[in-house]
Amino acid sequence: MNQNSKLEIQNCSAMLKNLIYNLRVKNAIRFSIKTHEVYQKQKRKGKDIAYVTHPLTVGIILAMAGAREEVIIAGILHDTIEDSIKEKKVDEKMITTRFGKKVAQIVVSVSEDNKTLNWEERKSKARENIKKFKHNSLLVKSADVISNVTELIDDFIVCGDEAFSRFGGPKERVIANYLEVMKIILEKWPQNPLSKDLKNLSIEFKKIV
Repeated sequence: MNQNSKLEIQNCSAMLKNLIYNLRVKNAIRFSIKTHEVYQKQKRKGKDIAYVTHPLTVGIILAMAGAREEVIIAGILHDTIEDSIKEKKVDEKMITTRFGKKVAQIVVSVSEDNKTLNWEERKSKARENIKKFKHNSLLVKSADVISNVTELIDDFIVCGDEAFSRFGGPKERVIANYLEVMKIILEKWPQNPLSKDLKNLSIEFKKIV
C-alpha cells in the first residue's frame, strides 16, 4: 500500500470517527430511525429493507466527502419531512428547534412538497427546484442521488428490468431523470466535492439503458 492510499484511509477513518462521536449527528440518526423505522417500518421501494438505511448512507457519503456538520445532519434527515406519517408529522419548525435553522432550511429545500402530482410532474418540478439550490442543498442532493443510483444499479444486476418496476415511471424515464439530475448538479456546481462520483456514476448508469 502506497503512502497516498494510507493517507486516504486515515482521512476516511477520521471523518467517520467524527460522525460516530458527534452528539448532534447521533441525535439526527436517532430522529431519522424513529421517523422512518420505529413509527412506520418504512421500506425501500419493493424490498424488505429498512428505508432508514438510505438516509444513513447519505450521511456517510457526506461525511466522507468532508461536508460540514449541519450538511451531514441534513443528509441524515433529508426525507423526514417528506416521508413522516400524519400521526408523527415532522415539519420545518420541529427540525429548527432540534437541529437549528441551517439544517432545517436544507431539509426543506430538498423535500418534495406535493406528492399528489403524478411521477413525471413531481420529477420535473424537482429538477427545476435543483436549479435554484445553494451549495449545501446540492451536496445533500448529490449524496442522495449517489445512494439511490448505486443501489438501483446493484438491484438491476441481480433482477434486471424488474428493479425499475418499483417506480412510478418506465425504466427509460427513471434513468433519464437521474441522468438529468446529475447533469444539472454538475453544471450548477462543477467544484462539488462529489462531482467525480457523479460523473463516474453517470457513465455507469448509461450502460444499463
